[in-house]
Amino acid sequence: MFIQKKDCFTGFCPLFCKMNQFVFPNQTSFYKGKVRDVYTMGNSILVMVASNRISAFDVILPSEIPLKGQVLNQIAAWMLDATKDICPNWLIASPAPAVSIGKKCTPFAIEMVVRGNLVGHAWRTYQNQSVLCGVEMPAGLKENDFFPHPIITPSTKAHEGHDEDITAEEILSRGLATPEEWDTLCNYSLALFARGCSIAASRGLILADTKYEFGKIDSEIYLMDEIHTPDSSRYFYADGFEQRQASGERQLQLSKEFVREWLIANNFMGKEGQIVPEMSSEWIETISKRYINLYEKLIGETFEPQSLTNEETYSAIINALNQL
Repeated sequence: MFIQKKDCFTGFCPLFCKMNQFVFPNQTSFYKGKVRDVYTMGNSILVMVASNRISAFDVILPSEIPLKGQVLNQIAAWMLDATKDICPNWLIASPAPAVSIGKKCTPFAIEMVVRGNLVGHAWRTYQNQSVLCGVEMPAGLKENDFFPHPIITPSTKAHEGHDEDITAEEILSRGLATPEEWDTLCNYSLALFARGCSIAASRGLILADTKYEFGKIDSEIYLMDEIHTPDSSRYFYADGFEQRQASGERQLQLSKEFVREWLIANNFMGKEGQIVPEMSSEWIETISKRYINLYEKLIGETFEPQSLTNEETYSAIINALNQL
């Protein structure tokens, strides 16, 4: 069964319907994240539904983006399959366009942020100090320059509010990972980043930075959640990158940074007292098209919108669960 909600928000049914909150047999819990709805089945299986919600500055924006859930889910599934030889991952099946089913892990309270370029938070930190998360960044770099080698700048995974930077020493002293686990997390993260860079290069892109989340089943470490998506990663266009760096021009990005820039231009950065600007139907359509372009550039295939009703999605999930 599922809990009925208002069916649509734009009039373009069924592709642009809001996802219902489902109730499954053997469901033991439900968690609504900023972007994903997560259902726990028993003690070992998760059903993760990528909604069309969009967040920025840790705030869920008031309007949903048509097809965004399908875009993110299919990119993540593709990337998890392309990296499954590096480390075990949680994904078992993707029975519907915006749905993934996988193994429930006990998560590490750490986000493994890997940076190949001096951009974003690293650049903002660099302007005041050369150390980020205990890692010394080389002197004399410009914004967007490559680091001599990728660096890991972890953060704590906050249940509420903003994640916080943390050093490897603090991770160990606080018992967030053992030394052996930390070594494995670092090795997996760097190997995944190298694979991501290789995939990006084949698409004419540069993977500038990204984040990974890991968990455990018994003593084995698994890669969790999404990887190498435009919501969790930042890409530059490789063509003309060096010329733009040399001339001081702004680098062209493939990410959801354009949404953040629009919010900043409209005086919103998630700070107390600020009001989220209204999103016009034209702007919502623009964001949807940009996400589809992100998919096609990253995966190298034409995006095929899939029209499943809530009933069909529920049925697909049930059928997949019955086959486990």
